[in-house]
This record gives sequence, C-alpha cells and structure tokens, in this order.
Amino acid sequence: MKDMGEGYTTPDGRRIGPVLMELRNITLRFGGVVAIKDISFDIREGEIRAIIGPNGAGKSSMLNVISGFYVPTEGEVWFRGEKRGPMKPYQVARLGIARTFQNIALFDGMSVLDNIMTGRLTLMHAGLFSQALWWGKAAAEEDEHREKVEKIIDFLEIQNIRKTPVGRLPYGLKKRVELARALAAEPKILLLDEPMAGMNVEEKEDMCRFILDVNDEFGTTTVLIEHDMGVVMDLSDRVVVMDYGRKIGDGPPEEVRNNQDVIDAYLGVAHA
Repeated sequence: MKDMGEGYTTPDGRRIGPVLMELRNITLRFGGVVAIKDISFDIREGEIRAIIGPNGAGKSSMLNVISGFYVPTEGEVWFRGEKRGPMKPYQVARLGIARTFQNIALFDGMSVLDNIMTGRLTLMHAGLFSQALWWGKAAAEEDEHREKVEKIIDFLEIQNIRKTPVGRLPYGLKKRVELARALAAEPKILLLDEPMAGMNVEEKEDMCRFILDVNDEFGTTTVLIEHDMGVVMDLSDRVVVMDYGRKIGDGPPEEVRNNQDVIDAYLGVAHA
C-alpha cells in the first residue's frame, strides 16, 4: 500500500481518499495520570482505521478524543482542514461523527425501530410543537426519516425484529441494533468501540461482513477498537498500536504484524 498525499489504493483495489481527520501531538492527562502521551496520526476518507493495544493502553481514551467527548490536554484535532475546539454532543453529531459503545447503550423498553429512529434526531428540522402534534412538515419529515431507517433495517437484516423491544433481544442482535442507530445518523466517521466483544464466532462473522458492507456501500470512514487480532488484520486498511498511552506502531496490517515493538507489547516483553 503506497501512501499518496491525496489518498492511496488498497491491495484489493479500493481507493482511499485524502485526510479527513488529523490528530496532532495529542496528550491527555487525568490529574497526575497520563492516558495518552504525544500521539499523532491521521484518518483518511473511506478507510477502516483500527486502534489496538493491550488493556490499559489508552485506546478508549483516544476514541473519546476523536469523538469530542474528551478535550486533549495538549495537541490539536483537525477535521476537514479546520482546527476543532471543544464541542457539545449534539455539535459532534451534526459534524458527522457517530459511535457505538463497548457497553451497549440502547433504550431497552423501546422497539428496535424506535431505537434506530433516535439516531435521526439531529437531522430533524421540524419544530417541537409540530412534532408533538405530528402535523404538517413534522409528519412528512418523520415519514422520510422512517423510510431511511427501514432501509438500514433491511441492510442489516433485522426486519423480523423491527417491532421487538430491545430488552428482549440477545446480545449479538443488540450490537447490530446499536450499529444501525449509529448509521441512521449518516456519519462521516463511524466509531466502533469493541464491536465484537462478547460475540460468538457466527456473530463475529456477521458483524465483520456488515462493517465491510457499510464501508463498501456508503463509503463510511470507520475507526474501530478491537481485541480480536484476526478481525483487525482482516478488516483494517491501517492500524495504530498503543501501549501505555504511547504510539508504538502505525501502518498497514502486515507492517504492524511484523513490528517488533508491537510483538513485544502483546507478548508482555515491553512490560517486564
């Protein structure tokens, strides 16, 4: 894979675009604890970018910086060529960043359809009064949003559970519903925090297929944290490796796989 300024071409012929987000010299401290120490890397349009590392490496903290939930103590986040300052959650969503969580964050008492519809909230423009009455523009707008949600339901093959309360679903399907809700926001960057955690082999295979299909069908830039190295190496275009808050590797999967610092960190040598 040859990096080419405005983008690059993957071994399977997919075209990856220019830099979408750049993280420059990011340091994150919590009191005296340094969670991230002087890390820089970029995320390009249309790629699947993985962040990996042993437990406690700072991966989730980095994902929270990317999502805007954490403001770095030092360093800068640039998005589409502009420096990004502190933002509120709704501003992050409007910017085009959506995520799933390591611990599933859904509304158990609501149906699958209604849970996914919540992902469209920042895209709705009708006033509160007309929404409450479900009248005029609000009714037409909801029909439009529901149509888009139904397409996502079909895409992720969850038609048969669309009216089922989420609390009744098995774990693997809940993960799929959470992915659907994130996709409903039409993100420019999709952040996946351990999307395979707790899944059996069949569920992992399904989720891998959907992540690849999302990238192929929608061209969605995806950043994921995942502990299953087989999944990471199969899915990712480029991989950032963290250990104790530092970056110890960054590049295509094969390059990272053969990086001695990465091997040592995973074998525990660097921690001895």
